[in-house]
Amino acid sequence: MAYYLIGDLQGCDAPLGRLLAKIAFSPSRDTLYFLGDLVNRGPASDAVLRRLMGYGDSAQCLLGNHDLSLLAVAQGNRAPHRNDTMDSILGAADRDAMLDWLRHRAMAIHAHGLLMVHGGVLPAWDLRQVLALAGEVEAVLRGPQLPDFLAHMYGNQPDHWDDALGGWDRLRVVVNALTRLRFCTPEGVMDLRASGGLHKAPPGLLPWFDVPDRRTAGVPIAFGHWSTLGYLRRPDLISLDTGCVWGGCLSALRLAPDGRHELIQEQCEQAQAPGE
Repeated sequence: MAYYLIGDLQGCDAPLGRLLAKIAFSPSRDTLYFLGDLVNRGPASDAVLRRLMGYGDSAQCLLGNHDLSLLAVAQGNRAPHRNDTMDSILGAADRDAMLDWLRHRAMAIHAHGLLMVHGGVLPAWDLRQVLALAGEVEAVLRGPQLPDFLAHMYGNQPDHWDDALGGWDRLRVVVNALTRLRFCTPEGVMDLRASGGLHKAPPGLLPWFDVPDRRTAGVPIAFGHWSTLGYLRRPDLISLDTGCVWGGCLSALRLAPDGRHELIQEQCEQAQAPGE
């Protein structure tokens, strides 16, 4: 029995197949934790979803910004981006089954002593609040308010957390933090445009995980989303988006009880221009 974290797939099914062969993955024995952005920009998003659906509970998947974008495009709430590669899903005979499966995925997972998110965590949130807020978004995604939620999901305001927030503003902040966050101010004001590496923070901004007095400090966190950051390991931090769709590699981290996690990587033949 083995447990693996896997970084952003973005529709790269062939490298995923090779990676799973390399680790001798067995869905009857092992569990995979995918850190979001399952689809889009790569060549085979439909194959990725069908594969993961077939693994059942052995594939535990987070929602990333590209996954939410697919749901919004499918509902008619967002126009496709010129670089999107979602048509293999949107035009498929089993489209509805794939979309329904996707909207039932998680916004955050806490397992094996790790908090898993796609993007980041605001400094004002502790572990309990992260999971509770993720649950609020999950409930709306899975319920009858889905079309209204997707219609109000996009926007960069409010740009910080306030416990008094309600309605769509509240959910928008949660979604932006959990799926889009890279940099913020020491006070937790999000910048959702900057996308450079660790040492390219705009003036006055920090990587979300380096904000002093972050309330999840000491809680080990694994995340994806940040391909220009790449693989980063700290005692309480794992960054695992290694830019497969941008010509990098797909990364899996085998979790070990003693913390001696093993990194396994597979090169991707895909070579898109860098972007979100």
